[in-house]
Amino acid sequence: MTETRIREEICRLGRSLFERGLTPGSSGNISVKLEDGGWLVTPTNASLGFLDPVRLSRLDANGNLLSGDAPTKEVPLHNALYQTRGTARAVVHLHSTHSVALSMLPEIDPRAALPPMTPYYLMKCGATVLVPYYRPGDPAVADAIKGLAGKYSSVLLANHGPVVSGDTLEAAVFAMEELEETAKLYLLLRGLNPRYLSPEQVADLSKTFGLALPEHGPHSGSSS
Repeated sequence: MTETRIREEICRLGRSLFERGLTPGSSGNISVKLEDGGWLVTPTNASLGFLDPVRLSRLDANGNLLSGDAPTKEVPLHNALYQTRGTARAVVHLHSTHSVALSMLPEIDPRAALPPMTPYYLMKCGATVLVPYYRPGDPAVADAIKGLAGKYSSVLLANHGPVVSGDTLEAAVFAMEELEETAKLYLLLRGLNPRYLSPEQVADLSKTFGLALPEHGPHSGSSS
């Protein structure tokens, strides 16, 4: 895909996320890694609903701005995922309501923030890790992401929002949508003792679809 087409895709998918209320105002950011090792990333204080392809920030492989507007302050967050997830070619970070709410609940297991509720959650997101709170743009969040050693493509930033990487921008967006919908399901069913997928069912999905789930996650097949 040409850089021009990638710019258009970032704007198209960003607008779709914004119009469906998945990231309000000027929150959220998107990046895509390019063939030369550089990236395109959404600018700081830009609404995902009103992006201009020409004004997207073009960074070199070292994260230096080459053209476009000043980039999002979350560049260290994106860079940490690219450095540790060898297959990552796109990163999406949102402030979607249900995922943020999930990140604030006291019972959440940091190693697997959501139980195995649906097959498509596991297929698209794997397990989701919860990272402690850091102020937006804090470079320390990059160290926290690097500490995960590339085991997770789906991350919740406590009291902040989800960040997901994918091998394409579309894959990252689809995984982000699945994470948000699963967080919504969890909140709807909280306290109702729902059935989760059993360990055997999770193992079957892993074998059939080649899922690489961290050894310590996800939750067991029964709710607490």
